[in-house]
Amino acid sequence: MKSGLNIIFVAFALLILSSCSTTRVLKEDQYRLQKNRIEITNDQKFNPSQLNKYLKQNESLGWSPFLYVYNWSNGKNGPWDRFVRRIGKAPVIYNPELVETSVENIENHLEYIGYYGSKVNAEVLTSGKKVNVKYNVTLGKRFPIMDINFHLPERGEFREAFLADTCNMGIRRGDFLAESTLETETVRSSGILRNQGFYDFSKNNYFFEADTLSVPGFAILDLTINEYTRNESPKEAEPIRRFYINDVTVSYPEDLSIKENILLNLNTIVPGDLYDEDAVNNTYSRLSALDVFSSVNIGMDKADTNKVNCAINLIPSKLQGVKFDLELSTNSSGLFGISPQFSYFHKNIFHGGEWLNLSFMGNHQFRFHDNVRSNELGGSVSLSLPRFFPLPYRLFDQDIPRTDISVSYNYQNRPEYQRNMISTSYGYNGNIHRKYFYQIYPLQMNIIRLFDMDKDFYNTLANDPFLRNAYQDHFDLGSGATFYYTTNTANIPDETYFYSRMQFDIAGNMLSAFNSLMREDENGSRVIWNTPYSQYVRGELTLGKTWVWGKRMGHSLATRFIAGAGYAYGNSTALPFEKHFYGGGSNSLRGWQTRTVGPGTSQMDKSFIIPNQTGDMKLEANIEYRFDIAWKFAGAVFVDAGNIWMLEHKGVKEMESSIFRWKNLGDSIAANWGLGLRLDFGIILLRIDMGMKFHDPALEHKWIGPDGWLKRDNYAVHFGVGYPF
Repeated sequence: MKSGLNIIFVAFALLILSSCSTTRVLKEDQYRLQKNRIEITNDQKFNPSQLNKYLKQNESLGWSPFLYVYNWSNGKNGPWDRFVRRIGKAPVIYNPELVETSVENIENHLEYIGYYGSKVNAEVLTSGKKVNVKYNVTLGKRFPIMDINFHLPERGEFREAFLADTCNMGIRRGDFLAESTLETETVRSSGILRNQGFYDFSKNNYFFEADTLSVPGFAILDLTINEYTRNESPKEAEPIRRFYINDVTVSYPEDLSIKENILLNLNTIVPGDLYDEDAVNNTYSRLSALDVFSSVNIGMDKADTNKVNCAINLIPSKLQGVKFDLELSTNSSGLFGISPQFSYFHKNIFHGGEWLNLSFMGNHQFRFHDNVRSNELGGSVSLSLPRFFPLPYRLFDQDIPRTDISVSYNYQNRPEYQRNMISTSYGYNGNIHRKYFYQIYPLQMNIIRLFDMDKDFYNTLANDPFLRNAYQDHFDLGSGATFYYTTNTANIPDETYFYSRMQFDIAGNMLSAFNSLMREDENGSRVIWNTPYSQYVRGELTLGKTWVWGKRMGHSLATRFIAGAGYAYGNSTALPFEKHFYGGGSNSLRGWQTRTVGPGTSQMDKSFIIPNQTGDMKLEANIEYRFDIAWKFAGAVFVDAGNIWMLEHKGVKEMESSIFRWKNLGDSIAANWGLGLRLDFGIILLRIDMGMKFHDPALEHKWIGPDGWLKRDNYAVHFGVGYPF
C-alpha cells in the first residue's frame, strides 16, 4: 500500500511539472529558443557538433524542472516572484539578430579551416511561443596544395636556420589549404627559431599568398618571411639576427628570506649563452614550482644589436597556512562517523623553498544509546626539498623533482583491539609537462603492533588462518610508486578532462635475501625484532573522465573506474590489514557506510562490533550527473557499483562466499543510486549525498525496489568536502 502511494505521489508531481508552461513569463512579442540544430547538406563525414561553439545563442540543454519553477512567477516583483526567479532557470529568449551573427560566425570559421565559399542558411521554425532554429550548412570548396615556394631574407644566418627546419613543417604538398594550418605552422616554426637565438622573430614575420587560379582545383602557396612584421612597413626592416644573453638580474622584496643559491640553481638563463626561449620557459616553470612566489615575471630588453638583458621579478606568496576538513556520515542502522583533519604548512621553512607539512587526523564512529565506540588518531610530519637529493640541479633541464621525507604515527582503538602504527618513507615526486605526475618511494617502512585484543576476537583469529595472518604484529619494508596523468590540472576544471592513476607497492623481497640470518616463529615466518616481516605486491588503477557542457559550464557528467588487487607470498599468507581494500563511504559506494560492504556475497563479519569489511581486491565504477540549481547551489544524481573480494587461499573453504569468481560476479556487485546537494564557494565545496541501495549482494533477495530504499540498512547519508571524484 505504501509503495503504491509513493508511485502515485511521484506520478502526480511529474504531472504537475509537465503541465506547467515553460513560456508563461514571456511577453507578447517574445519566444523561447527551444532548440538549435546544425545540418551539413553535402558532406556526411563532417561532424556538425564542432560548429556549436560558434552559435551566439544557445538553448537550455536538457530537461530542467527549474525552467518550470521560473515560470511559476506572477510577472510581478513581489517576494514570491523574486524567490522563484532566484531558484528557477530563466528561458532563453529568441533573438533573431543573434541568429544572423551565428550564420556569419559559422561561415567565417569554415573559411578559416579551409572550406572556401561555404553557405549557411538559417531556417526558423515557430510552434506557439517556442522557436527551433535549423542551420543548413553547405560546405565550400577545398584546395589541395600543389606546390610551396619560399621567399627568404638573403642576409645573415636566418636563411640557413630556417631551411634546416623545413623537414619538420606542418604544411606539406597535398594538404588542404587552410588559414588554421598556416597559423599553427607559424607558431611552431617561430618558436623553434627563437630557441636558436632569434629573439625578436615571431609569427608576424610570416606572409602567405595562395594562387588558386593557375591550376584549377589546386593552390600554389607562396611563403614569404620578411625582415619586418605585419604591423610594420618595409622601411622598418632590420636583419633577423641571433641574440645572446647579456645581464641577468633577480629581484624580490627585502623582507623575503630565501637563499640566493636556490634561485641561481633554478635559473637556466645564463649570461653569454645564445638566447633560448625554452630556457626562459623552463626558468619560469622551475621558479613557479617552488611555490614560494605568487608571481614570476621574466622580462627581456635589447641591450645591443645582438644582446638582451634579462630581468626576473619575483613576488612572494602566502608562505604559511592551515586547512581543516571534516567528513560526516550516517546510515539507517544508526551508525555515525566523524572524520576531522587539520593541517599546517610552511612553504619556506629553512629559507630554501622547503615545504613543511604537519597533519593531524581523527575518526570517531559510534551509535547513540550504545557504548560501542571506535576511535582513531593520527599525526604526520613531512618535509619536501626542492631538489633530487643528492643529484645536482644541472642534470635536469625542466622541472626538478622534489625529495620527500615523512614520518607518521597512527593509533586505533576498536572494540576488538588497539593498534599502533609507525610509518616512514623517503622518495621523489615531480611532473613532466604539467600533465604527467609521479611519486617514487624507494623506501617505505611500517611497524605495526596490536595489543589489548578482545578474547572473543582472539579466538576467532585462532580459527581463521586468513584473519590470523592479517591481524598480527608485522614489519613492512618495501618500495612504492604512484603515476598520475591528467589533461587538466585545475582544482575544479571547467572543461572536459580525463585522468588516470596507477599505484604500486612491493614489500619484503629485499629482506627475503637475508632469511637464513633470521629465526622462525611458531608459524614458520621469518621475524625481525620478534615481528614477522610482510611480503606482498599490491596495485591499483583508477581511470576517470568528466564531460563538461552547457551555459557557464553548468552541466557535467563525471565517471570513474577503479580496479585493484594485492597478493601475499613468501613470508606472508595474507596482506597486512592496512593494505586491504575496502568499499563504502562518502567517496565510494555511497549507499553503504565506510567498510560495510563485501567481501563478495558474504554476510557482515560479526567478529567486528563496528564493521570492518576488507578484501584482497576491489572493482568499482561510478557515474554522477552534476547540474547548477541556483546561486551557489548545485545538485547531483549518481550511481555507484562495485565490491571487494578475497583471492583464493588454500585451506580456507569457509570463505567461499568472499572469494572472487567470474561466474558469480553479477551477484556479488553492490549497487546504489542517490541524490546530492552541493554548496560551491569556489575555494571550497561542501556536499551532502544520500545513497540508496538497489542491489545488495549480502541479501538472499538481492534486488531492492523503491519501497525498500528508505528502510533500515538500505540507505546512508554522507557529508563531505570537495567532489567525491
